[in-house]
Amino acid sequence: MDTQKEALRRIINTLASKNEELQHFLDSVDSTRRGLQEESCKVISELEAELEKLSSALEERGALLHDIIKGEKQRKEAELQRQLSEGKVALLSCQELLEFANQTLTITNEDEFLTAAKQIKERVTMAPAFRMTTRPMVSENMSHFTVDFSVEKAGLQRLNFLPVPRAPEINVSGCVVRDNSITVAWRQINEPDGDGPIERYDLEYHKTNHSNSLRAMGDACWEKICDITDTQVTISGLKFDSLFVIVRVRARNKAAAGDFSEPVAMETRAFTFGFDAATAHAELKIQGDTVTWEPQGVKGHDARLRGKENKSSSRNATPSPNKTAGSRGGRERFAGESYTVLGDQEVSGGCHYWELRPLADWKSLSVGVAYRGSLGRFDQLGRSATSWCLYASQWLQSLLAAKHNNRAKALDWPLPQRIGVYCDHDNGELMFVDVDQLHLLHVFKTKFLQPLVPAFTVWCGGISVATGLQVPSFMGNFVSTNRSPAADQSAASL
Repeated sequence: MDTQKEALRRIINTLASKNEELQHFLDSVDSTRRGLQEESCKVISELEAELEKLSSALEERGALLHDIIKGEKQRKEAELQRQLSEGKVALLSCQELLEFANQTLTITNEDEFLTAAKQIKERVTMAPAFRMTTRPMVSENMSHFTVDFSVEKAGLQRLNFLPVPRAPEINVSGCVVRDNSITVAWRQINEPDGDGPIERYDLEYHKTNHSNSLRAMGDACWEKICDITDTQVTISGLKFDSLFVIVRVRARNKAAAGDFSEPVAMETRAFTFGFDAATAHAELKIQGDTVTWEPQGVKGHDARLRGKENKSSSRNATPSPNKTAGSRGGRERFAGESYTVLGDQEVSGGCHYWELRPLADWKSLSVGVAYRGSLGRFDQLGRSATSWCLYASQWLQSLLAAKHNNRAKALDWPLPQRIGVYCDHDNGELMFVDVDQLHLLHVFKTKFLQPLVPAFTVWCGGISVATGLQVPSFMGNFVSTNRSPAADQSAASL
C-alpha cells in the first residue's frame, strides 16, 4: 500500500510539473498571439506611411521635372521669337532694297544711275538679311527630356519587405562559464534569399533555479545587452546565486529585430551564503553582505577600559572567556570579546571560494572556518582545534597572522585590501590569498572531520563579504604548487 502511494505521489508530482509547464506554454502562445496582432497593425501603419512618403517624393520629383521642361520650352520660344522679329525686319529691308534696285534700272541718266547703284551696293553690304543666319537657333526636338522610368518602375515592382532575420543558434560548445563570467557564442542562420546584412545583436539573460528553460522563462525579468556587433559576448561581474543563467539572442538588420534563439541554460553553481544573525555578537550589525561593529557599552571596548570597569562593577562584568569557553548554555549568540558571526551555509564537500573586504576604520578582523557546534559563546577564531582563520590587525601596530589551535604564525605581508578564502573540504585545504596582489598568504592542510561554516570576527569598523563566486582560475596555480611535499611540511608547521 505504501509503495503504491509513493508511486502515485511521484505521478502526481510529474503531472503537476507538466501542468505548470503547459500553463506556461499556453500563456506564452497567447502572449505571442496578442503581440502578433499588435505588430501586424504596426507594420501596416508603417507601410502606409512609407507609401505616402514615396508618393510625396514622386510628386515632388514630377513637379521639379515639369518646371525644368517648362523652363526649357520658354527659353526656346523666346529665342525663336527673337529670330522671328529680326527676320521680319530683315525681310522688310530686303523688299525695300529690291524695289529701289528695280527702280534704279529705269534711270537713263548715267550720273544718277551710278549714284543710285553705289547706294544700293552699300545698302546690300549693311542689310540685316545678309548679316543674320537663316536657320532656327533652336529646334523643336525635346528628346533629351524624354521620361524613362523603366528602371525605377522595375525597382518599385520588386518592392518588398526586408526579411526579418532568422533566430541565431547558440553554440553551446563555444560558451564558457569561468571566473563569474559567461561567454556566449552563437551562429547566424541566413535564409537562401538572404536576410539583409545583420547590423547588430541583442542578448538577454536571467537567473533561475530551473534547468527547464520553458518553465524558467515564465515570469522572467530579463537583463539586456544591446548593440552587439560580434557573434559572441562576455557577461562579466556576475554573482552566481542561482543554479542556472538562461541566455537567448536575436539578430537585427536595418529594418527589424528577429525572433530570439532557443534559450540555453548555463550552469552557474557556486557557494552562496549569508550571515547567520542568530550567532552574531550583540554588538555586530548585519546588513546584507556587510557586518559592522556598533558598541553598546564602553566606548571603544578597549580591554584595558573594560578591565577598569570590571573592577568597579563586578555585577556588570563580562564573564572571562577562560572560565566560560566551550560552555554555550544552549545559546547561539557569541558574547564577551568574541565579536564573531558565522555563515548560514555549511561546507561538507567540494571546493568553495569567497572573499572579504575590510571597511573603513577597521581595527581588527578574522576570517576563516570552524565546526559549527564546536565554538563556545566566548570562543575566538583560531584559539581552538576546530577553527582556522587569518587574523589581521592595525590596532596599535599592523599584524597579519594565521591562527589555529591557539597558535599563531606571523605573516610577512602588508594588510590586504581583499582576502580570498579557498576551502577544499575533501582534500583538507584552506587557503588565504591577497586577491589584488595574487599572493598566497597561508595554507592550512588538515583533515576536516565535520562540515565547516564560514566564520568572521570584526572589532571596530566592519567587513564586506562577497559570495556566489566560482573558484577563480588563478587558484589553480596555488593549489598545484602547494600540493608538494615541501608545501605539506610548511603548512604542517602551524
